[in-house]
Amino acid sequence: MMMSLVWLAGCPPKYPACSNDKDCHPNEYCVNQQCQQCRDDKDCAAGESCNKGRCEKSAPKPCGGDSDCPADQSCVDGVCKPCVSDNQCGEGGKCQGGRCKRVVAPVKLGETETNPNPGPCALEPVYFDFNESALSTEATSAIERDADCIKKANGKSVTLVGRTDPRGTEEYNLALSDKRAQAVKDRLSRLGADNGGHFRVVPKGELEATGTDESGWAKDRRVDFQW
Repeated sequence: MMMSLVWLAGCPPKYPACSNDKDCHPNEYCVNQQCQQCRDDKDCAAGESCNKGRCEKSAPKPCGGDSDCPADQSCVDGVCKPCVSDNQCGEGGKCQGGRCKRVVAPVKLGETETNPNPGPCALEPVYFDFNESALSTEATSAIERDADCIKKANGKSVTLVGRTDPRGTEEYNLALSDKRAQAVKDRLSRLGADNGGHFRVVPKGELEATGTDESGWAKDRRVDFQW
């Protein structure tokens, strides 16, 4: 009881216990009230991964091409490695601190990456606030316009691709992107645009995020439509 009263009086917890990041050493994070080196792989240097709160060297992953590697690594001499130059990060990509920042070619509205068959009209993306899957007024208006377009498709199938910005763990972002796509799908269904049941949800999380600041992250937080 006395310890609790002292804590409430404003005394910081004794390291490595913590109540926020300020109670920890520089470059440490407060996770579950304990200071640790990392929350996830993004807090570690290139070539390291977060294992039980500590940054450790990652075992090299064999690869046959860049597509076999994590998005921020390159396939070099048959194994996935941190980049050392921009030319290892694809056309237009940049190597920053050993991590590739790749340029993702935009998908034209009304077309898919693998099957460019345009629909009867263009479908616009639906954007979300940070860490949210609830629909804003702007998002609802966009969905209503998309619903009118989908109703003209005569049963043509539509894929809803959920996306997030790169902040947070991969697992959390994947779940959040799925919630966003499901929210859009549910709203379309309520508007009578279920398109004969031909909706498919594909959560991609942060996989193709390109933003590096708030203006870019705001564009990453969206649901895309593909015919």
